[in-house]
Amino acid sequence: MALILASEYKLRSRGIGEAISGGVDTQILVEIGAYGLVAVYLYRRFGIRSPRRTASIALVLAWIFALYVAMSVMWTPYPQFAVVRAAQLLVTASVCQVVATRATREDLHRLAHAFIGLVVVSVGIGVAMPLQRTPNTQDRFNWLYVHPVTAGIFLGIALLLAVAFLLPGGPPRRWRKGFYLIAVGVTGAALIATGTRGAAAGCVVGLAVLLLCSRGPRGRAEMLLFVIPVGALAVLAFPDEIIAFATRGESAEQLESLNSRTDLWTLALDAAMKQPLFGNGISSARGLFLEEIGLGGGHNAFVNILVEGGVVGVVAFAGLCFAVMVVQLSLTRVKEVRAEAALLLGLMAFLLVDALTAEMMAASANVASIWLFLIIAWTCVIAGKPAGLEKRHGDDRTQVIARG
Repeated sequence: MALILASEYKLRSRGIGEAISGGVDTQILVEIGAYGLVAVYLYRRFGIRSPRRTASIALVLAWIFALYVAMSVMWTPYPQFAVVRAAQLLVTASVCQVVATRATREDLHRLAHAFIGLVVVSVGIGVAMPLQRTPNTQDRFNWLYVHPVTAGIFLGIALLLAVAFLLPGGPPRRWRKGFYLIAVGVTGAALIATGTRGAAAGCVVGLAVLLLCSRGPRGRAEMLLFVIPVGALAVLAFPDEIIAFATRGESAEQLESLNSRTDLWTLALDAAMKQPLFGNGISSARGLFLEEIGLGGGHNAFVNILVEGGVVGVVAFAGLCFAVMVVQLSLTRVKEVRAEAALLLGLMAFLLVDALTAEMMAASANVASIWLFLIIAWTCVIAGKPAGLEKRHGDDRTQVIARG
């Protein structure tokens, strides 16, 4: 939570060019300080003691990806900015390591509820204290100086979490059912108000995956019988609103170029061709595209990692995502953890669909990247106890296997 707040909750607006130039202000110092404090806490709390659980293949792949991206700082054209981002990525991976090898499922449930609460409170802040917005985001909802695209990621993740805890047979609830309903309504309405189409599409796909995988074959059939008519009715009842949200008042030229993204991706391929194997280094996409087209970042996770990490980076990132989702899909067959595995699979689907128009999942020090590592850690936790219940005796935790 500290990493997410420090990375995304800004009290001022800052141009992309200022970040690339390596300029530092109070907000940046607070962000770097928060990551530093987390690193110190991890060292003092856990030191170099052996983990409680053996590292899984997903965790190993997460470290391979993080270390490779961090190593690319050696050949990036923007070393000052890249060094900070590389250090933040390694701190995030370290948190992932500790959570994956030491946390319990109850720990992760508490974190999920804290995140839902944070997002609901943030929506309230956005409604009560709307701050000055850029010309491109005048009609789009956000809070503080969080960009609507980033706010859409927050809202989509919180919505999926709330729905998972609301479903029958889902993870254990910590609140009354009405609170989850309020959270779903608030985050859903705010997500639409952000006008973030990538996050909205990702949320639809993530919800579909969650609902189809969370209740087994019979529940899947029941869900299809319910969702298909409701979806068709919604399309027939609100066609104008859906079209307005999809087009967002943009011209035909803007829609054809996906709001200049196709032009940017053409430049990305040219940049990738110059350094095809190892890429241009971490954070290079921001500076390269800012100089050429005035847009920072690849606006697509795979394009971004291709430019920054080359073919090696794409293979590492795609392999990580594929391995994690394979493990999650296999865990949906285990009754004891099916609901959580379906939630994690839905969250991965959400991030991947959103990643088609936003690069944050493959970057560092942002909510999508931090949640990617958290999802990996959570997957490792439930994979380590697929049919188990945890009992606590003092400071020790033992696993009781329940079968039949």
